[in-house]
Amino acid sequence: MKKSILLIIVLCLSVTVFSQKKEKTIVTINGKTTTVSEFKRVYEKNLDAIDDVEAKDVTKNLELFINYKLKVKQAYDIKLDTMVSYKREMATYRNQLSAPYLKDTTFLDQLVKDAYFRTINEVKAKHILIRMPRGAVPKDTLLAYNKILEIRNRILKEGDFEAVAVEVSEDKSAKGDLKSGRKGNKGNLGYFNAFRMVYPFETAAYNTKVGEISMPFKSQFGYHILKVDDIRASKGEIEAAHILILDTTSVGKTKIDEVYSKLEKKESFKTLAKEYSGDPGSKNKGGNLGVFGSGRMVKSFDDVVFGLTEENTYSKPFKTRFGWHIVKLLKKHSVKSFEEMKSKLTQKVKKSSRMQLSEKAVIKKLTADYTITEHEEAKKILNIKNLRAIPKDSLQNTILSINNKNITQEVFIKFIRNRRHLPVFVLFETFKENEILSYYKENLIYTEPEYAHTLKEYEDGLLLFELMQQKIWNKSSNDSIGLREYFTKNSKKYTSKKLNTIKGEVMNDYQNFLEKEWIADLRRKSKIKIEKRQLKKLIKHYQTK
Repeated sequence: MKKSILLIIVLCLSVTVFSQKKEKTIVTINGKTTTVSEFKRVYEKNLDAIDDVEAKDVTKNLELFINYKLKVKQAYDIKLDTMVSYKREMATYRNQLSAPYLKDTTFLDQLVKDAYFRTINEVKAKHILIRMPRGAVPKDTLLAYNKILEIRNRILKEGDFEAVAVEVSEDKSAKGDLKSGRKGNKGNLGYFNAFRMVYPFETAAYNTKVGEISMPFKSQFGYHILKVDDIRASKGEIEAAHILILDTTSVGKTKIDEVYSKLEKKESFKTLAKEYSGDPGSKNKGGNLGVFGSGRMVKSFDDVVFGLTEENTYSKPFKTRFGWHIVKLLKKHSVKSFEEMKSKLTQKVKKSSRMQLSEKAVIKKLTADYTITEHEEAKKILNIKNLRAIPKDSLQNTILSINNKNITQEVFIKFIRNRRHLPVFVLFETFKENEILSYYKENLIYTEPEYAHTLKEYEDGLLLFELMQQKIWNKSSNDSIGLREYFTKNSKKYTSKKLNTIKGEVMNDYQNFLEKEWIADLRRKSKIKIEKRQLKKLIKHYQTK
């Protein structure tokens, strides 16, 4: 029965919220009209999915539609739309449904194309970082920017990027660690491609010409400059396995040579990895490291593994800072075409931080379209040290206006109440962007007809489901007396005389009975007028199609 009502919900979707004064009316229910085009939209939406000729009957579909509208009206009459659970579910669905409208699809397409270029081409770069304190204020930002700019100018004069990186970079890897004996990388990051670095860093690297030094740019870590040393076609990805001896001394060398000797005698690489390897992540998988591209491993490892040209060949023992290795090339994966990678790249872009740029593009467009006013007098509360403690009664002035919508200081304070990781002036900008998007979402039903249709369908369908739960499903399950009375009155149609043996079948019939009585009662209490002339035209229209 539940499946049946859900089918009816799908077939009898609610009508558009946009009135069309010149449209012909097909039916009037309790004074509320449904136009021909509105009903056609409901009817045609699922027409192609129906094979049964009888189920396509226009008159029957109109009757189902009327029943649907009568039920939905009752749901609103008894205020099911005020339930907390309903409001919560609708808020979740509204956010999901509006999400695509908050993305700039043109911008997304370009991000995907950029990601592909940056996948099939690897860039080699070195960088210098000047960090900023958490919750940096404009003064901190300016100091960091000026400092990195001075460093850039110094390198342009002196010409030794690596020496300056060792001296001033606040990325600890540039200097190394004397205690552990780890050498510094002098700012060198090796080759990398898309999604390997934070997006601002990746973009700066690919937008800087080989041999040049970028202008300062900001990431979540602070301000950077970088120098691009090379750009080359990607080597693709490989699948490899290794055996690691966790000892960088001569003892470890003796051990790895012993393993290599066994390999040369045709012993299994997998077996030897499980027996000797000290890498807990790959040991039990026969040393398998999975699929990876260049730049994912330390440079000394990368050089050896990507230097293997034939599948199922292995290297001689070599040393990294982790110990002694033997690596085996299992499989090469060449770079795929854009069409082959488009779907995967699109998903990666959507999940990455760069997708925020698409939302920013929408906000920028909306900012240009809307009349947005920041009320400076009300904004003075941003200068109050303990502004979160200001009494509610003192926060009723308008701090921001978007078209005809006024937002009070109270709303802003509520927004920042548990956000203390950023300065107040930064939080205000985030608040403003959130309010712009909220205003846009609130008005989507007026600007995006398809969104309005779909949202209304879900609202009514969810209410009807709850109403059916109360009127039919719960009643048939809990009303044992009514069920038995129905069974007794209709016992001739059943093969068994014992209710318990065919309870499921009887309950389904009882639900149908309850629904028919309910619909009959709704129709008795309602005024329904079908425009027969328009109905005949519709029937003729679909017969000739």
